[in-house]
Amino acid sequence: MAAKAVSGGVTPSLTAADLVAAMPELKPIAEIETFQISNVASPEITLQHLVAVRDKINKLEADGFDGVVVTQGTDTIEETSWALDLMCSTRMGIVVTGAMRNPTQAGADGPANLLASVLVAGHPIAKDLGVLVVFNDEFHAARFVQKSHTSNVGAFTSPSCGPIGWMAEGVPIIPFQTSRTKTVKIPKNFETPWLPIIKPGLGDDGALLDAACSAGAKGIVLEAAGGGHVSEMVAERAVAAAKEIPVILSSRTRGGSVLTQTYGFVGSETDLLSRGLISSGYLDALKARILLLLSIVRGDGRKALEEEFVRPDTV
Repeated sequence: MAAKAVSGGVTPSLTAADLVAAMPELKPIAEIETFQISNVASPEITLQHLVAVRDKINKLEADGFDGVVVTQGTDTIEETSWALDLMCSTRMGIVVTGAMRNPTQAGADGPANLLASVLVAGHPIAKDLGVLVVFNDEFHAARFVQKSHTSNVGAFTSPSCGPIGWMAEGVPIIPFQTSRTKTVKIPKNFETPWLPIIKPGLGDDGALLDAACSAGAKGIVLEAAGGGHVSEMVAERAVAAAKEIPVILSSRTRGGSVLTQTYGFVGSETDLLSRGLISSGYLDALKARILLLLSIVRGDGRKALEEEFVRPDTV
């Protein structure tokens, strides 16, 4: 984002080359080549965009590059980084970053984030870690990272486990090693299914579940309260939906794992899982939706789909 539009707000206008050209500090660190995949606001990013990025990353590794930094708007980074983590089988360092403050604001953080990202992506320590998200001199694993503030430069956090590393005097430190996720391979020609996230509130009757099914949803992520809890009315509609399409049970707390056997009332996690819903494990609703999306695109049946959602808890 850069130049202000007629409305007064910034719009997508800077290219990858522009970002690098504005940072002479990068020259002594690495030989950098820039590639432009698209220039859209981050809510406009689609799975097709990400497949193009994945294909470019695969080619760059084959061409001998040491690492890749992907820059984009921050709104969807917690989703795009996880999708790339699932789709990319490359060993080299892959970092996704952006800026919470655009260049028209005092204290813009984009240059510092880009500098740190280049240092991380090109360092041997980042190999075989999958996709990392680098902001505010902290490194987060794609499977855990969340955007937890609308404007703070420290917006990116990992509530369940914290960052896996940080910058120290220009050197990336990663004391916590994460294992790689198994690559999800999807067909070349695919249609992106509609998969809504439904988040019931106090007194909600779950009518949106019926509406989603009637409107053609291919799956639903149910963002329940606490350890995975909804009211009896919502539970009955969720169970009915699960007989037709996959319904993934996640928690609106966005931290920790969905419980499996603690509570026993109608609408509890024990009840819902016993009646056909699938636990998202430690994945929050946005991450669970990405995994569900890739699994459905790949054509997974019920058993394979359940295995996909068990797998993240074991890697």
